[in-house]
Amino acid sequence: MLDAGAFTELVRQPLSAMQALQPAWETLPPDAHLRDGGRYRRRRHGCFVVDDGRVEAAPPRAHWQPVAYNALHGGFERWFEPLPAEWASAPAWPALLAALAGVATRLRGERRWYVEAHPFRIDTTDGIGRPTPEGAHRDGVDLVAVILVARHAVLGGETRVFDAAGAQGVRFTLAQPWSVLLLDDERVIHESTPIRPRQAGAPAWRDTLVVTLRRGGFQGPDGG
Repeated sequence: MLDAGAFTELVRQPLSAMQALQPAWETLPPDAHLRDGGRYRRRRHGCFVVDDGRVEAAPPRAHWQPVAYNALHGGFERWFEPLPAEWASAPAWPALLAALAGVATRLRGERRWYVEAHPFRIDTTDGIGRPTPEGAHRDGVDLVAVILVARHAVLGGETRVFDAAGAQGVRFTLAQPWSVLLLDDERVIHESTPIRPRQAGAPAWRDTLVVTLRRGGFQGPDGG
């Protein structure tokens, strides 16, 4: 895990440049694909390819995961609204993706990286909000970055990371804005516990940016 200072150093952008992305969380559309009937999740989705530090936007595509990795929402195509257009001209955005690709390269070796980005807002509209309604899981990628953007008046949201091959694990709560958890998806499973409002009936939410990097192509029903 990296604190905000270490993360901005990794990205080589000032914190103010990262914070310039933050207004996008105020206009996230509802997730229309929640199979538990909830109304607590808002999100967008975008795809990119990073090759030798060069970041290119990929054509819009559905987000897809196999049932083996996501028993609740796997096995079907989920289309979401695209990322805000203004992110393309924000200096922090390509810098962030290139930096994470560099981490993935150090983990797996030089590759062309297929990147999916998901800004999420989990709120307490239903009384509680579930950051990972599918439970403890892997994503079927190489690297997962979970970036905390904001926590507002919430309790809970504990992150749990466990060895995929055993029972060992750690538990902690991401609390500092722009701190990031980096996960080797082949080695661990992860989840976040539900959130609830600090004051009953008051608005509360948890904003994150989840970025996944995968070698060999985007996941898809064709076996990609």
